[in-house]
Formats: sequence, C-alpha cells, structure tokens
Amino acid sequence: MKRVVIRIYGKVQGVFVRANAQEKASELGLTGWVRNEEDGTVLIIAEGQEVRMKEFLNWFQDGGPEFAEIDKIDVEWKKGTGEFNSFKIMY
Repeated sequence: MKRVVIRIYGKVQGVFVRANAQEKASELGLTGWVRNEEDGTVLIIAEGQEVRMKEFLNWFQDGGPEFAEIDKIDVEWKKGTGEFNSFKIMY
C-alpha cells in the first residue's frame, strides 16, 4: 500500500474538485481525504494500491474535473499507513 500527497494549483475551488475527487477515489478503491486550502489550492491525501493511485494522478494530469483549470500538481509519494476507512471531503 502506498500513500500520495497531492496539492493541486489553479482554478480548483468552487468547481466541484473535492466532490469529483471523492467520487473518482472511491471508484478506484482509494481511501483518504480531500480539502480546500486557504491559499486556493486543493490538498489530497490518498492511500491504496500503487496502480490505482497512478490512475487517480493521471486523471488529474489529464485535466481532472470538467470545470477545473489545473495549472500545477505537486506529488509526494510515501509509505501507506492504513489509517483511513474511506475517502472523505474535509471541511
């Protein structure tokens, strides 16, 4: 199991990035969370099988949610902890 920390820059708040990320992550069997940050970015921590995590990342790199305008994505791979039961939207 792997963990990935993703920070997404651009027009990514107010365009359903969190809801779409939750749907995509759940579809891929990933756990973790997504939240809007005060600096206008979206932060995601996800865990799961590496191949599924790469699918998740590729989805964002291919443009992600329909109304998002992604300028940049920072990715940091880590060892998974297994601490999550599902993928949630944090407020």
